[in-house]
Amino acid sequence: MPEGRKSTEKTSKKSGGNLLGKLTPFLIVISIVLAFLVGVLWQKVSYLSSGTSATKGTTTTGTTQGSAPSEGKLSEDQTKKIPGLTDKDHVRGSRDAKVFLIEYSDFECPFCKRFHPTLLQLLEEYGDQLALVYRHFPLDQLHPKADKEAEASECVRELGGEEAFWKFVDKIFEVTPSNNGLDHTQLPTYASEAGVDSGAFKSCLDSGKYADYVEADFQGGGNAGITGTPGNFVLNQKGEAWMVVGAQPYENVKAVIDEALKS
Repeated sequence: MPEGRKSTEKTSKKSGGNLLGKLTPFLIVISIVLAFLVGVLWQKVSYLSSGTSATKGTTTTGTTQGSAPSEGKLSEDQTKKIPGLTDKDHVRGSRDAKVFLIEYSDFECPFCKRFHPTLLQLLEEYGDQLALVYRHFPLDQLHPKADKEAEASECVRELGGEEAFWKFVDKIFEVTPSNNGLDHTQLPTYASEAGVDSGAFKSCLDSGKYADYVEADFQGGGNAGITGTPGNFVLNQKGEAWMVVGAQPYENVKAVIDEALKS
């Protein structure tokens, strides 16, 4: 009887050892997967707390973290890297304004959506002293839909002019849930609401004719030091420039504009 018990114990231990040996590879794989998921979650939390970082496919913004200008007043050399205002730029307000706020933005960026009402409030307060310049900075690694939405806005401008463009911009930021959540089947409807023929709009968008224009905006912003959205420059008539990083509160942006006006 004791021998039989000992034999059973040996068999159980052996079976247990074999089972543990078989499970070990699976446990290792599960541990790796859990570690990966924790890393992804950490990155997402970091992203949500700091803003949207700028990497577009395999093309970076053209600056490193060390060489990118810091927030505040820029040096003369840094200011020269900001692409100058052209007839192709989208300007909301007077082109003779004393101060221009150039926003590099992404239609699917939740921080850009949150910042848009702040910009409209500033435009209302400063009147002809301030003008807003909108430039595209779609972060297609995070928001694959953003490129096409930027192209859509350019089609609206081609077909309906600047007024239609700004109506479309306001609408997109109003309705998008952000983070790649906008329903693209509704784009022709939003274009129509902005005063553009939906059929002509769809034809323009399907052609992809503005892909290079959007990319040029992105590269220009990256070379100037934009590393996330919304990325903003405030420029005055003396040619001085300030950088405003992210969706800053109204009071913070107002302080920069006031400094630019007084300088």
